[in-house]
Amino acid sequence: MLVLRPVELTDLPQLQQLARDSLVGVTSLPDDSERLREKITASCASFESAAAAQGPENYFFVLEDLETQRLSGCSEIVATAGFNEPFYSLRNRHFTSASRELNIEHGVPALSLCHDLNDHTLLRGFHIDAGLVRTAFSELLSRARLLFIAAHAPRFAEAVITEIVGYSDENGQSPFWDALGKHFFDLPYVEAERLCGLQSRSFLAELMPQYPIYVPMLPLAAQECIGRIHPDGQEAFDILEREGFETNSYIDLFDAGPTLYARTANIRSIVRSQILPVQQQSRIDARGRYLLSNDALQGFRAIVAELDVHADQPLALTPAMCAALNVTDGSPIRLIAL
Repeated sequence: MLVLRPVELTDLPQLQQLARDSLVGVTSLPDDSERLREKITASCASFESAAAAQGPENYFFVLEDLETQRLSGCSEIVATAGFNEPFYSLRNRHFTSASRELNIEHGVPALSLCHDLNDHTLLRGFHIDAGLVRTAFSELLSRARLLFIAAHAPRFAEAVITEIVGYSDENGQSPFWDALGKHFFDLPYVEAERLCGLQSRSFLAELMPQYPIYVPMLPLAAQECIGRIHPDGQEAFDILEREGFETNSYIDLFDAGPTLYARTANIRSIVRSQILPVQQQSRIDARGRYLLSNDALQGFRAIVAELDVHADQPLALTPAMCAALNVTDGSPIRLIAL
């Protein structure tokens, strides 16, 4: 059985292997043991925190096979983007110029460096083994974070964002980076993303042009990257789009990948999840597949299970399911259909 749980320091070797296998552009998962150790330590402190309001916490989760103790994926929630340093994006909006004498008004799309998305809750670090792509476990890895937010709402913002990895080719070349960022840093795209993972995006962002960049002045290949998703990032996009997330006018600073946005109160897994008490049973006449979690903090657990759910009745779970979720008879379980 696969279970989603908070990361632990003992996960470091396996987590670094996940980092090596992750998509270029997932800068929140650097292939560096010390940086990963810092992330794990910060996450452990966040889960142990008695915070009663939104703050600097980050919550890192791993997907573990309970039988083999092997990690198959990871994902993360940053409670407050831009808490310690600005969270930079590019805002893509029309710039309008007009001439009264010629009676001409013309709008041109322009990219502007900004940190408008500060203070939003940020989903990031999604990575799953290739063999589990497009399975229910991808849903678990992504959407269980939303159940965690539902269970601990005061710790998070009224809006949630996520950046989807933008287009780069099989050689790791990003036409957008080559047309823009590379002129300000003599670095290939892959190296720029690696540095962001090891340090932060701020030191690169602050060297980017501070004035609007007119999109028509970029090469066509770069223009076509704006809002374009890397093929391996499509699943992460699709899952959250079904949750009610939408694209907006913000794109990633380096590869122009889209930013997804949703009001927390409108997210499907948060709004439609229900809470039922547990009742252990040896056998279940399963009628549907569900995503379910306990509402714990440090002991948070989430799984996918075949269940028979009836509103306002106890939720029948097998002893193995209860053990995976660390619950007993009467414990509350949060669930939503897949």
